[in-house]
Amino acid sequence: MRDQPSHPPPPEDVLEIGAPDQFAALAHPLRQRLLFALGHRPATISQLAAQLDAKKGNVAHHVKVLREAGLIHVAETRQVRGGTEQYYQRTARHMVVAEPQAAGTAAMLAAIAQELDLSPTEPQLTLRHLRLSPAKAEELGEALAKLVDEAEEDAEGDPVHGVLVTVYQQALSTGTTSSVQGARRK
Repeated sequence: MRDQPSHPPPPEDVLEIGAPDQFAALAHPLRQRLLFALGHRPATISQLAAQLDAKKGNVAHHVKVLREAGLIHVAETRQVRGGTEQYYQRTARHMVVAEPQAAGTAAMLAAIAQELDLSPTEPQLTLRHLRLSPAKAEELGEALAKLVDEAEEDAEGDPVHGVLVTVYQQALSTGTTSSVQGARRK
């Protein structure tokens, strides 16, 4: 019997999140952390519970919710000591929210905040506001996504780092919009 099974890559490269049950599944910080944990390789309930310092029953419940929402699947099963061990894996390497909703975004950011809080090293967290044309904003988003994709080394034993990439247009308040338009007219 082998110690660590070899697993195929996720069946999809990109999964577009858009169904209500998927948003509901993303609305809990532990489920976000489970998706993060399953980002590199499949794991069992016991492995996930140990990695996330959570109770196995709690992890099992949240894995079931993620599975029913189509965000994870059973990648492999194997027999161990008379039982069956299931290895769970994300259904896609990348998950993209089709139309971000406030509740899902808040849950995702809350999960990231927990990860930052638990990080053994000092995280880098920067928020910048840039003046960009729509074309330049799109170009920046694509360049950042490519940079993140190319950074992966996949060296066994190296620590896993989380990377959040977002480029968004800042909403202007009603008062700001009219003063900006008034300034442009002068």
